[in-house]
Amino acid sequence: MAVFTEGTPCWVEAQLPDLEAGKRFYGELFGWTFDPDRDEALSDGKRVAGLIPKRDGRMPTTWTVYLATDDAGLLSGRIKAAGGQMIMEPYPVGPFGVLALAADPGGAVFGLRQAGDDDGFEKTMLPGSFCWMEVYTREKDAVDTFYASVFGYLGRQVEPDEEGRESDFDYRVWSPPGSRPGDDSAFGGRAVLTGAFPAEMPGHILIYFAVTDCDETCARAVALGGRVTNPPFDTPHGRIAVLHDNQGARFAVLAEPADEPADKPATERAAERTAERTAGRAGEAHVEPGDESGEPAEKPSAASGDMR
Repeated sequence: MAVFTEGTPCWVEAQLPDLEAGKRFYGELFGWTFDPDRDEALSDGKRVAGLIPKRDGRMPTTWTVYLATDDAGLLSGRIKAAGGQMIMEPYPVGPFGVLALAADPGGAVFGLRQAGDDDGFEKTMLPGSFCWMEVYTREKDAVDTFYASVFGYLGRQVEPDEEGRESDFDYRVWSPPGSRPGDDSAFGGRAVLTGAFPAEMPGHILIYFAVTDCDETCARAVALGGRVTNPPFDTPHGRIAVLHDNQGARFAVLAEPADEPADKPATERAAERTAERTAGRAGEAHVEPGDESGEPAEKPSAASGDMR
């Protein structure tokens, strides 16, 4: 059974008005199949995401990332003490353990998942599965402090020229506590909602899924009734785009650079990243032989264009 380090993504879930329409969309887009007895999407027979019916029309149609915890009750207390808020206090969900919903000081909503018999992702970092999360905020100082104090995230501020961005580009990469900060352990980042974003856009978390071909995925999404809000563009980490599905839920996709080895090396990289995130606990630092720089590698970001 996989074990997720506290604070790292362990599940993603979409609340949709029309569940069957959502299954058709994501089944065609990512090749997902669905467990006939549960609201779970499978890729190559492995759990990758949840699709659930939206029971309250006042709730947004959205993707939510769940962060792992050993004790949702204890963590909810830390969240409130650090300036966050609990939207839904921890509640048991049978074999799925204990779930909760919270928001950081900038208003970005995330879930907590205390594992039960099922422990979330069985596949990540490969096409058709979760690969990255980004917190967008207007309260960067409060948010940076919040995630560091609540979850112990290790962060590095990315230099704009590393990404080929303007000098005001503000992005922070996160690795979990107890890891060697770097590409193998990084799981997400923090971007800033600048004046280039609509004033009404709240703090939020953008979820990325890995794909083989970013442009082809966008074209397929449009054909299926979705829309592309940020067309594909290149970064040092691959080609990315931001989309909405056929019911309005927002997500991003990432295709690794074409010059990266596409077969076994990619699988090995994914396995190494997954193992780095899931095998450890706080205090169990891991440093690869011959690599003790401790410098985290920057990750893909839609910050320069994610304005809709």
